[in-house]
Amino acid sequence: MSDNQRSVSVCGGGGCVASGSLKLIELLQEEISREGIDCLVTLSGCMGPCARGPIIKIQPDGVLYQDVCAEDVPEIVSSHLKEGNILERLCHRRPDTGTPVPREADIDFFRHQKKIVLAQCGTVDPLSLESYQKSGGYQALQQALGELSPDRIIGILQEAGLRGRGGAGFPTWKKWRFTRDVPGEQRFVVCNADEGDPGAFMDRSILEGNPHGLIEGMAIAAYVVGASKGYIYVRAEYPVAVERLSRAINSAREAGILGDSMMESGISFDLEIRMGSGAFVCGEETALMASIEGQRGEPRPRPPFPAESGLWQAPTLLNNVETYANVPPIITNGAAWFANTGTEKSPGTKVFALAGAVVNTGLVEVPMGTTLGEIIYDIGGGITGGKSFKAAQIGGPSGGCIPREHLSVPLDYESVSKLGAIMGSGGLIVMDDDACMVDVARFFLEFVQEESCGKCVPCRVGTKRMLEILNRICEGHGMEGDIERLEFLGNQIKETSLCGLGQSAPNPVLSTIRYFREEYEQHIHQRHCEAGVCPSLVRAPCQSACPAGVDVPGFVSLVGEERYAEALRLHRERNPFAAVCARVCFHTCEEKCRRAALDSPVAIRSIKRFMVDQEVTLQHPRVIENKENEERKIAIIGGGPAGLSCGYFLARLGYRPVVFEAEQRPGGMLVQTIPAYRLPRETLAREIRMIEQLGVTIETQKALGRDFTLDGLRQEGYEALFLALGAPEGMSLGIPGEDAPGVVEANAFLREYNIRGSVPVGKNVVVVGGGNAAVDAARTALRLGAETVTIVYRRSQEQMPAYAEEISEALHEGVRLRCLAQPVSLSTGKDGTLEALRCSPMALGAFDRSGRRRPTSSGNEPFTLKTDQVIVAIGQKLNARPLLGDLEVELTDQGFLKADPSTGQTSVPWLFAGGDAASGPASVVWAIAAGERAARGMDMLFTGEDHAFWREEHSPDTAFDPDADPVEFPREAVATIPVERRRGSFDEVELPWNELVALRQCQRCLRCDYGKVTVQQETHYA
Repeated sequence: MSDNQRSVSVCGGGGCVASGSLKLIELLQEEISREGIDCLVTLSGCMGPCARGPIIKIQPDGVLYQDVCAEDVPEIVSSHLKEGNILERLCHRRPDTGTPVPREADIDFFRHQKKIVLAQCGTVDPLSLESYQKSGGYQALQQALGELSPDRIIGILQEAGLRGRGGAGFPTWKKWRFTRDVPGEQRFVVCNADEGDPGAFMDRSILEGNPHGLIEGMAIAAYVVGASKGYIYVRAEYPVAVERLSRAINSAREAGILGDSMMESGISFDLEIRMGSGAFVCGEETALMASIEGQRGEPRPRPPFPAESGLWQAPTLLNNVETYANVPPIITNGAAWFANTGTEKSPGTKVFALAGAVVNTGLVEVPMGTTLGEIIYDIGGGITGGKSFKAAQIGGPSGGCIPREHLSVPLDYESVSKLGAIMGSGGLIVMDDDACMVDVARFFLEFVQEESCGKCVPCRVGTKRMLEILNRICEGHGMEGDIERLEFLGNQIKETSLCGLGQSAPNPVLSTIRYFREEYEQHIHQRHCEAGVCPSLVRAPCQSACPAGVDVPGFVSLVGEERYAEALRLHRERNPFAAVCARVCFHTCEEKCRRAALDSPVAIRSIKRFMVDQEVTLQHPRVIENKENEERKIAIIGGGPAGLSCGYFLARLGYRPVVFEAEQRPGGMLVQTIPAYRLPRETLAREIRMIEQLGVTIETQKALGRDFTLDGLRQEGYEALFLALGAPEGMSLGIPGEDAPGVVEANAFLREYNIRGSVPVGKNVVVVGGGNAAVDAARTALRLGAETVTIVYRRSQEQMPAYAEEISEALHEGVRLRCLAQPVSLSTGKDGTLEALRCSPMALGAFDRSGRRRPTSSGNEPFTLKTDQVIVAIGQKLNARPLLGDLEVELTDQGFLKADPSTGQTSVPWLFAGGDAASGPASVVWAIAAGERAARGMDMLFTGEDHAFWREEHSPDTAFDPDADPVEFPREAVATIPVERRRGSFDEVELPWNELVALRQCQRCLRCDYGKVTVQQETHYA
């Protein structure tokens, strides 16, 4: 076939075959013949984007069509092949703009790859020796046999720096030389194609798509080491690969490429396929050779290594499929060509099977040293559903996980090893925030334990003990010390197991403990799985996702039966601020709603808003009277959501806590910084009154350090103190001119207006920051008369931490957004007044530890924004030391109070902390949850028992038919007041639903809690 001849290649990879690609070949041939077009239709190997199959490629146009079905064939032939019109509906589309991208070379998935091993996959016909030879196939073997000595080939591989692609990356040239130098009459060349890792299909795709490339690489290896016989060990579960490989071997044998005289060189070499029955342990080289010999696939001690004593005690060279497939292009193009790709210590490329929670799953080949983030986002298209990346499991079940803070790690042998993982053969499973890392570790360890050959005790027994502990943790029966036991056992198994598989078996557990220890602690101490995965700990994912643990399906179902008072009481079992959260919560519950898998999540926050608006008389929760508790003195310092919630739950246990609030009104940031258009003041005041009615005393204008000290409270008889001070101090920009008049911190700006009723506002306001405080300040400034308000943020809009709906409303109201801009200086006029903010344009660079792309200078010229007021909202901090006096309290690295995540207890037993003072700036519902934990912790300090009766789960007595189909009602949008009514007004923007809409939305709930009983901690109040 000439370069200009029209051809259609149909992907013959496993995914596309399963989707019907073989049928497409027949239909295309028939339609082309009917239309009388000169066009060749061929089968090809895997083209890469497996999730988009069936895929066809039309040459010489370079056009790629995806998701092709039989009905598309006539139009492809008549419109494209006959008339030259590209079918845009079958083309890949850019995810950001929806623009069709017809040509393969322009698609991001391909554009960021470099193919060496997979260069022929998707191009040559795997069933045709002629097709392979026309693309340059077997030229490397001919060159090796006719022009290069074995030593010269070893030298070329050494110069190229090729390392084994099957595991630890041992230098290929070294292994070949060792095998060649060992005396022996008979030598063997073996290919390990036993690909047993879950989610891995790299070797299979090469066998199916370019079997002659493997044969050529093994033939060159046989010539170098002096072997006359070779074996390809492939699992029987790969029937397509075995069938195509068998045909290729037979074709090569018939053509004289294999046999008694390779390519008439006088050198004998032949290949044989040996099929394994799927035992994972046979991927270990000594077990693999035992299986080829007809013995049970069990590892044996090394040394001797296979190069010295392998198959039938003869010197044996053993590499994997990808390693052999690299050899022909190296011989053809030279060592320098290969070494120019990748890193100095890890030259070349690596093939990965990209799977999991990523948009573009499939087969990818990238230069060694490509970062994990580039593979996931540039090639993989990011995380499905717009969710956050959590971790990637690399190297199969014997590998390890890499968390989001290491997205910028270059994927080479040394870098990956430093993170506690291994490169392995190239499996790469991407996980989002819906993954429970304890469950992930259990899954991989269960696989390894089941596949253990049982020959050595550390692997056979040790992995079983580890699995028992993990099962116990996931089932809600974890015990103190379980994490340490897992670490001890894991390290013992690594040091004492017989083979590499046993030595690497604990890696998933050890790496998840290393990076996600808090998830293990949460499972053990709180009986909670935040990801909503572990069945014994999860009634419903929405409830698990709620930091306060609110029974979401319970109150939604009660609202659905018009039992509004009961629904509100159920909500207040775990969260006193139902009306507040109905307006300002960031509703993580909706992010985990399983209804999203059908259409869209249930609008839980809007249902809650309707529910609280039905309250006529305050719905008080259950309170237990206890004279002994009533006499104890507990002080809560800070009247924000954390402090007030702590007082609420203490009062329910019979305590009479006192809340000291520095400002003249309680509520903390709820009243000081959240604008009234989001949270009406009477709504907040109503719920604070409810807390006071339970027996909580609130003393305002009492500030720590000014009006009292911690030591003074202790002397007054207070037995326990809860610090809920928030993070009141704003962070500075650190740029020239920041001290100019007109530069104000966002919280101070909002506080002054919300408390005093007025605040100076400029005409042209610039707000620096991307969080909720920045958006609140911008929208407030507009309402107070600013002519223009511009938010300047150094990252992209998608990376702004503010709630998406708040950003959307701000833009709707007229706030301008200048993203990828870094303030560098402020300038003033002759009279000292602020005139302009100078900014440097930024570009997104490598990933930082937050999992976001780090803003770096774009190199473009700075620009200036005219302004007479700059509001700074780039973060908050706590200066704790002066407030603690002489008390030695352990702090976090960021300067916040270090508190036990289960109880809120600090390093001083009688001192507790929570909310922003402990976690750093977080959400309202996180603060509420911290207050509840501290109340429980203080009660446990006094009594030694857990009396948190509100944590007991009760199934609601509401009707539900588990056999009924889900209703087809859509998610309802939130109504808002018109934009023109918002200028100069702080009326609430969001409007409540009517009853019909709310009841209809309640019916959308799938009731994931139905029939569920979770493991709970014992409480001692009836």
